[in-house]
Amino acid sequence: MVQAYNFLASWQLFPEKGSYEFGDRPRSGIYKLETVENERLLVVNMNWVTLENQAFESKYVLVPDGQVHSFENTEIADSFKVNFIDGITFETEFFKNSLPVLHVTNEIMPNGYMRITQKGFTPAQREYTNVEYYHKQLSVLPYAASVSGALVKATEEGVIRHKALTAMEEQTNMQLVQIRKQIELLALQAQEIQQRKELSMLIYNAKLSFAPVIGQTYYLYEKKDDSHLLSLVSPREWGGGAGPYKRFVATVKLLADHTWMEMV
Repeated sequence: MVQAYNFLASWQLFPEKGSYEFGDRPRSGIYKLETVENERLLVVNMNWVTLENQAFESKYVLVPDGQVHSFENTEIADSFKVNFIDGITFETEFFKNSLPVLHVTNEIMPNGYMRITQKGFTPAQREYTNVEYYHKQLSVLPYAASVSGALVKATEEGVIRHKALTAMEEQTNMQLVQIRKQIELLALQAQEIQQRKELSMLIYNAKLSFAPVIGQTYYLYEKKDDSHLLSLVSPREWGGGAGPYKRFVATVKLLADHTWMEMV
């Protein structure tokens, strides 16, 4: 499960950084993700302690294949679906009677922390959002991991390896975030070009009684027969309306590449 690699660890809660609109605020917590059965299943283990010193534990298994599967804890949900957006983000949707009841987003941030955002509904059907932040627990500890645990001595090689892995994860996570932002920007640019193309097709199919000049502003109207007309006369010159035409469509400008852009 390559996309899950960055998440497979034990994570310790930053209780002071989180925000909670529903449920008890935890005083401490551990969130662990691991894979089983040839990495086809994602196991989630959660342990947390409330401010009132009440301890809770939860464990469930997810199938990260984008398909809907039955969920074992029917008090919470009867089905779920997991989608990995990329190597630093995955989403889990929980359903009850085919209706969404909880949406959980796990995201690795540029600083290496993990942010978990829960969006759901209270029993009174009020929407809420809880946000938690975790940091990855060190795999090399200079002390016992439990009271009865054996002493673990950190070797120089192990410390060097851990520092290198931590630096690698931080750098690659930052690069992945940058690439994702670039992809989002390219998608917006592609959408803008598509909109210009559609507007240009509409204008070039409209009635033109003059030769448009690059950089000049014009006014597009829809006629009563549903055809279009490009005019030098603005709606303001028609007294704020569309004049003899059915309606005013847009103020447009001819660009150097001979596409048309709508002026806002």
